[in-house]
Amino acid sequence: MLKQIGNYLESKWSVRLMTVFYLLAGFNHFINPDFYLPLIPPLFAYPEKINVLSGIAEILLAIGILFNPSRKYAAYGILIMLLAFIPSHVYFIQLGSCINEGLCVPEWIGWIRLVLIHPILLLWAWKSGKSSS
Repeated sequence: MLKQIGNYLESKWSVRLMTVFYLLAGFNHFINPDFYLPLIPPLFAYPEKINVLSGIAEILLAIGILFNPSRKYAAYGILIMLLAFIPSHVYFIQLGSCINEGLCVPEWIGWIRLVLIHPILLLWAWKSGKSSS
C-alpha cells in the first residue's frame, strides 16, 4: 500500500494537483493577506513583505513543478519553503491555535497540521520532484 501511495505521489495527476494547490495558496496570499499576517511570528520583521514573498514563491514553484525540466528544482524550493513555514505553525500552536478575529481551530488541529500534515506535504513535494510524467 505504501508503494502505491508513493507511486501516486509521483504521478502526473499528483503533480497537477500540487500545482493547483500551490497556485491557489499563492494567490490567496494576495487576495486574503489578513489570513496569513497574524500567522507570521512577531520575531520576523516586515510581515507584509514575508506574506508577499511567500505568495510569489508558491506561485512560481507551482508553475515550476508542472514542467519536467524545472520539476526537481521546484520540488527542492517547495521543501525549503515548507521548512521555512514551520516557525509559523509552531507560533500558531503557541497561540492556542486561535487568532483573534481570524483562524481559530481546536488546538489538536494545530498539532495535527504540524506533526502529520506538514510531513505529508514534505513527502508529496519530494516524491513529485522525482516524477518524470
